[in-house]
Amino acid sequence: MDIINLTKDMYQREVMDTDKTVLIDFWATWCGPCKMIAPVIEEISRDNPELKVCKVNVDEEGELADAFKISSIPTVVLVKNKEVINSFVGFRQKEEIQKFIDMV
Repeated sequence: MDIINLTKDMYQREVMDTDKTVLIDFWATWCGPCKMIAPVIEEISRDNPELKVCKVNVDEEGELADAFKISSIPTVVLVKNKEVINSFVGFRQKEEIQKFIDMV
C-alpha cells in the first residue's frame, strides 16, 4: 500500500473515518534518525497491506504534530478505532516495529 503524506486537512478522512489500523510516522527532513527509519517504514507498509501507513512532516504540519503532542522525532503512533493505542520515539529495527504492530 502507498504511504500517505498526511496533512491536517486529510486527517479526518484518512485516520478517523477509516476502519483500518493506521501507523503514523512523524518526521522532518533534517532528522537523521527519521532518515534511517524511512526505509523501514516503507517495508512495513509493503508487508502489511491491511495497515494504512501515513507520514507527517512536522515542519509542514505543526498543528497536527501539536495535536499528537509530538516533542521528539521520529515518533511513530498507532491509531485504531479513532484512538491512539501505542507509540514509540526513535529509531527501531523492522522486527521491533512489526511486534509493535502485531500487539494490536
